[in-house]
Amino acid sequence: MPRLLRICPVGIPQHIIQRGNNRQICFATEQDLAVYAHWLHESSVKYGVELHAWVFMTNHVHILATPREPAALSRMMQKVGRHYVRYFNQAYRRSGTLWEGRFKSCVVDADNYLLICQRYIELNPVRAGMTDHPADYRWSSYAANALGKASKLWVPHPVYLQLGQSTTERVSAYRALFRAHIGEAVLDNIRAATHKGLALGGDSFKAQVEALTGRRVRPERPGPKPKNKSNKRWVGDLGDFYSDPE
Repeated sequence: MPRLLRICPVGIPQHIIQRGNNRQICFATEQDLAVYAHWLHESSVKYGVELHAWVFMTNHVHILATPREPAALSRMMQKVGRHYVRYFNQAYRRSGTLWEGRFKSCVVDADNYLLICQRYIELNPVRAGMTDHPADYRWSSYAANALGKASKLWVPHPVYLQLGQSTTERVSAYRALFRAHIGEAVLDNIRAATHKGLALGGDSFKAQVEALTGRRVRPERPGPKPKNKSNKRWVGDLGDFYSDPE
């Protein structure tokens, strides 16, 4: 299937995943993580991107962000990637690529999925078995969203601000969200939308995005399979006539 063109509608949040090539380690030390955070902040400010949630894992990153300029997300990620790869290659005396091609992303229905997506991101270290609670993992946005700690990376989304009238009310309400389990179906929806470059949200949201961008953001409906017109017949060993699974 041809790769869908990336869309970057201004004002609509997106969930981003970028992985190391062949899932190789991208961050080996605290210094590595600090350098990446520095360039992410510099690039987000330069290109007009608001960062709402993030987590930096050993071999990949998750980011939830809203672009305020056209093509801002791609520009931000290109700048971060270029500067960080240069640093990483020099630090570890290596050369070549670090990232697994272009980053994955999907637009997010803020009203219905933004806070779910933030929890999905900040719970990543827990699902990976690295910690028992997201507060114990330093390199995520949980401290900002749930504990009220200052971060120059962080820009709260309006949906998050609606959780309360004060910081105390908001962080308390946000922490309470983590008492509820995120179901497997929701996790699968987030993963599928992000990896396929589709939309995370309801039908109304998807229709609005398609009307705005002119691009499909939901899975194609399966059509009838074409008939096999080949007259080729299998003769001999099984290895003589094998095809890859669809």
